[in-house]
Amino acid sequence: SKQSCLVSNLIPLAVPPEQSNQMSNSSSITEFLLLAFADMRELQLLHFGLFLGIYLTALLGNGLIITAVACDHRLHTPMYFFLLNLALLDLGSLSTTLPKAMANFLWDTRAISYTGCAAQVFLLVFFLASEISLLTVMAYDRYIAICKPLHYGTLLGSRACATMAAAAWGSGFLYSVLHTANTLSLPLCQGNTIDQFFCEVPQILKLSCSISYQREFGLLVLSAVLFCVCFVFISLSYVQIFRTVLRIPSQQGRHKAFSTCLPHLAIISVFIGTAMFACLKPPSISSPSLDLVQAVLYSVVPPAVNPLIYSMRNKEIKDALRRLMRCTVFQHQ
Repeated sequence: SKQSCLVSNLIPLAVPPEQSNQMSNSSSITEFLLLAFADMRELQLLHFGLFLGIYLTALLGNGLIITAVACDHRLHTPMYFFLLNLALLDLGSLSTTLPKAMANFLWDTRAISYTGCAAQVFLLVFFLASEISLLTVMAYDRYIAICKPLHYGTLLGSRACATMAAAAWGSGFLYSVLHTANTLSLPLCQGNTIDQFFCEVPQILKLSCSISYQREFGLLVLSAVLFCVCFVFISLSYVQIFRTVLRIPSQQGRHKAFSTCLPHLAIISVFIGTAMFACLKPPSISSPSLDLVQAVLYSVVPPAVNPLIYSMRNKEIKDALRRLMRCTVFQHQ
């Protein structure tokens, strides 16, 4: 998960008496104050328009992919079934953060309720954790399609695909429950101002009492292990894929095999690249501006560009959308 850089453990620790008053103060927090991009009204409206454009573009792109896969029987294959799930996760991820940010820009406010903040933490971790799991499943799909094509129908039947997709969503849900309960159980001693345009886990941890950071180690290790397992599995899958593709005698066959992998590989690169930037950035170079850029990179850029990557490289989706538009036009004539 991309949120695995700053996490905490569920094992409670004894709190010294001198911190009991600080802990009791955290229970009285009913709202948080999110980051204000700018004080000038014109800049706030500019940010609103920028985020609105990104959000509507992502809604359109992911919505078209979902519609094409759902309505065209030619796309009822494992690869496009997983792509439909990816589009749903991308829509959910963007819809968790951008609408509230846009509302704050438009109405010149910074407040978000405690419940709303908890919902943002839960949903964002859920969608991001589910997405890395799904990308791992999609790498397995490409591995079977290219390296074991004769067993593709057997290994990736409809029941197997549904099970793997459910496992991806389910693992994200369980991880999010653990992560959210852990984060929101921390006593907050540093006020209620979050230096981000949404409720980001690292920013909430900055508000917690200093002793609370001792509780992060267990979940940090778990998150790092899970992320590394997914990364290693994806890497090994593509090593085998490239070895198989390079042995294909015809140039046309190699090109066709590569063309089915490149969109998925590009999405993985964007997703993991932004995650690595967020996780490996040294704390010494941290600043509000850099933290903002980092958050936009991992929470906004991947779900916004994923449909663009697939639609540009995928002829079958383009053909499905053309057929869908023709049918719609004929029905209205």
